[in-house]
Order: sequence, then structure tokens, then C-alpha cells
Amino acid sequence: MAKITIDFDKCKGAECAECVDVCPQECLILDGVDVKIVDVEDCNACEVCMDVCPEECIEIKED
Repeated sequence: MAKITIDFDKCKGAECAECVDVCPQECLILDGVDVKIVDVEDCNACEVCMDVCPEECIEIKED
């Protein structure tokens, strides 16, 4: 299973939300103005969210 971490000090949340738009497993959602990690067990560690994040605030590690 993958472990997703977001550096919320860098994340612009709803102002950007590119990671939410591209996640094929819908593990990232917008919760108000913040990006929230949900259903992490569905993450296939494709790293698309990391690739599109302009702030480089997402990290995925496989356990």
C-alpha cells in the first residue's frame, strides 16, 4: 500500500487542485478549500499527482 503525504505549508488547495483533477483512483478530493487524502488503500502509486503538482508538495512512498 502507498503512503501519500502532502506538505500543506506549500499546497495551494482549491486555488490549484491539479492533483485532484488527475488522480485516476480519486484518492485526493477537495474538502472546502483544502486537498484531502481519502481511500489511500486505492492508491496505485502512479505518481501522476506528484508530476502535475506545481508546488512539489506531494510525496508517495510504497510501504
